[in-house]
Amino acid sequence: MSFSSLELPKYVLKSLERENYQKPYPIQEMAIPAVLQKKDILGIAQTGSGKTASYVLPILVNLEGIETPSDRHPSTLVLVPTRELAIQVADVFKKFAEAMPYRCKSLAVYGGVSVDGQMQNMRNVSILVATPGRLLDLLDSNAVQLSAVNTLVLDEADKMLNLGFKEEMDEILSFLPEKRQNLLFSATLSPHIENVRSVLLNDPLVIQIEKKEQSIELINQTAYSVKLEQKGPLLRHLIKEKKMQQVLIFTSTVHQANVVTQKLNQNNIDAEAIHGKQTQRERTAALKDFKNGHLRVLVATDLLSRGIDIQSLPFVINYQLPRSPKDFVHRIGRTGRADNSGEALTFVTEEDEHHFKVIQKKMKKFVDRIENEEVTNMISHKYQKK
Repeated sequence: MSFSSLELPKYVLKSLERENYQKPYPIQEMAIPAVLQKKDILGIAQTGSGKTASYVLPILVNLEGIETPSDRHPSTLVLVPTRELAIQVADVFKKFAEAMPYRCKSLAVYGGVSVDGQMQNMRNVSILVATPGRLLDLLDSNAVQLSAVNTLVLDEADKMLNLGFKEEMDEILSFLPEKRQNLLFSATLSPHIENVRSVLLNDPLVIQIEKKEQSIELINQTAYSVKLEQKGPLLRHLIKEKKMQQVLIFTSTVHQANVVTQKLNQNNIDAEAIHGKQTQRERTAALKDFKNGHLRVLVATDLLSRGIDIQSLPFVINYQLPRSPKDFVHRIGRTGRADNSGEALTFVTEEDEHHFKVIQKKMKKFVDRIENEEVTNMISHKYQKK
């Protein structure tokens, strides 16, 4: 199937071609025509399956012919759980809005930055992408009104409910008009989602894209048996030996993320850390540079990994193991996305052995191992001294 078969206008098709969107993913094939027809949707699809474009494109098309909303009255509201995802979704709207034959302003609002600037930018916004807490701040200040919203999107609804947004969500819904289109997207069909479905959705089209088992098979995994003091030298060796120009490294603590970043920079490897102790400005700048290819290495903690979505990321390195097997799969899933292959490398110390066996058992995959003797031979004395 091609995008031209999805009832999208020519100006959108040209934009998709410019952005190198070759063919729709399953969630897009099913969701785009339904959104264009103003149906409610419950879409269950894993992260990285193309769901953002599945609602961005038809929402923009549906805005054609609708008058620009009066001041501070957006017509579309997209709710997301994290700041990084808010920025990411708003960027997709802005990218495709440039091709529209009419004016369409989108804005992301989220905590961690001054609310004053967001208030000032609220004028004539058609599409508002928001985290619940900051949206309530703006509502309390009368900086935005939701009475004109005709399309509501809940993106990553499973995470929003798991993170305890229920009370905030109930309050936000009380500001919305009853008659509207509701689009709910989630990675899993949990009891929480079923409850929201019964309250929020009106005769929805249910789209459930089964998670492809082969998606993890697209990831070439290798584990390295290391001593603690070998991690730094091995990391630098692999980055240089494999000529990595874009690599995401995971640590389990903020402190370790900073230490790894500092050590890489000292060895002339351009790196930045991204974690919850930074300002939003620092995090946004680092992520933008990494996505644009201007930054070679991004060192992240698990807390911030949810907002890192790069379609063709070639390398992921687990410098430290995460606490749960589920987080491990999520980490390596940053590469090998949307039918692109990738490489995931994991450092395993003697203390990690039991935990790594549990991880492999849970993901039902045995990972090829480079034993310590070979690791030692790989690392030159030059790296060891540094």
